[in-house]
Amino acid sequence: MYATGSKKMLNMLILEILKEYSDKEHRLTQQEIIRLLKENYDMECDRRSVRNNIDSLIELGYDIPTDNGCYLAEREFEDAELRMLIDSVLFSRTISQAQAKRLIDKLIHQGSRYFLPKVAHVSNLPLMAYSENKQVMYTLDVLNDAIEEKKKVAFIYNTYGTDGKLHPRRAEEYIVNPYQMVANNGRYYLISNTDNHDNVAHYRIDRITDCRMLDEAAKPQKKVKGLENGLNLPKHMAEHIYLFCGESIPVVLEAEDGMTDDIIDWFGKDFRILSQKDGKIKLRVNCNENAMFYWALQYGAYVEVLEPKNLRDKVKNAVAEMNQKYT
Repeated sequence: MYATGSKKMLNMLILEILKEYSDKEHRLTQQEIIRLLKENYDMECDRRSVRNNIDSLIELGYDIPTDNGCYLAEREFEDAELRMLIDSVLFSRTISQAQAKRLIDKLIHQGSRYFLPKVAHVSNLPLMAYSENKQVMYTLDVLNDAIEEKKKVAFIYNTYGTDGKLHPRRAEEYIVNPYQMVANNGRYYLISNTDNHDNVAHYRIDRITDCRMLDEAAKPQKKVKGLENGLNLPKHMAEHIYLFCGESIPVVLEAEDGMTDDIIDWFGKDFRILSQKDGKIKLRVNCNENAMFYWALQYGAYVEVLEPKNLRDKVKNAVAEMNQKYT
C-alpha cells in the first residue's frame, strides 16, 4: 500500500512515466508502468489502479491511446519543434556557453528519453562561439519589464578589447527609451531611442551590462523619427539589415537574375522590379544607407548600385581602395 499523499499523486507519476518512457514507437503495458513506478518512485500499484488513473488522465484531456499498450501522443512540443528550439540556442551567439547548456538541457527534458539520440549534435556545444557576457539573461528580464512598463533603462555599453574581453565604451551610463527586442543574425538587439536624438538606435544586448530600469517614463514612439505610426517590425528589419542607425533611402540596384533568392532573404518581398532583361534585374528597394553600402560590398561581384549617386560613389571609392591594397 502507499501513503495517502502518494496515492493522490499516482496519476501525475504515471503521467511523468508516460512523458519520459513512451511515444508511438515505444508503448507501455500496464505491467511495465507498475515496474517503472516501483523503480523510479518506490510506488506499489496494481493493474486496476493503473487503468483507472490512465482513464482519469484521458478525462482531463491528455491524449493517451491505449491499444497495444499506451503512450502519451500529444506533448507540449513535438520532436521537430524541440530540435528547432535547441538549434536556435546552439547557434545563438548572444548567451554564454553555460547558459546555452542549461537551456538546452531543459529543452531536451521536454521530450522523451528516446528524443536524446536525435540531438547528439549538442555535443559540439563547447566548439561554438558564445558571448562572454554572463548578464544576458538578467538584461533580457530587465529590458522586457521596462518595455512592458514603458520606462527608461540605464546600462553600461561595452566593446571587445584586444584582450578578447568586454570593456565599457565610455564611463557614463547609456540612458535609452526601449521599444522592442529582436533577433538578427544570431544576436539579440534592442530597438530604442536616446533623448538627445530623434531617430532609432540599436544596441547589441550581449554588449550590455549593469542594466537597470528607471522610474522615468520612456519617450513615446510617436516622437521618434520612423516610429510615428508605431514600430512595423518586418519593415524595420528589412530596411535595417545590419541594424545600423539612420533613415532608410530608396536605392536602385542592378543584379544578376539568380540573385532573387538572396534579395528576398535580406529585404523580404517589399521591393519593386523596374526591368528584367539580358540576365539582369533592375530593382528599387528601401534600405538604410550604411547597411546597403556593406551589403553592396558583400555581393559586389553580382550587384551594382545605380542610385543614389553618392552611395554609388562611396561603393566605387571603397572598391578602388581595396583594389589598391591587393595590388
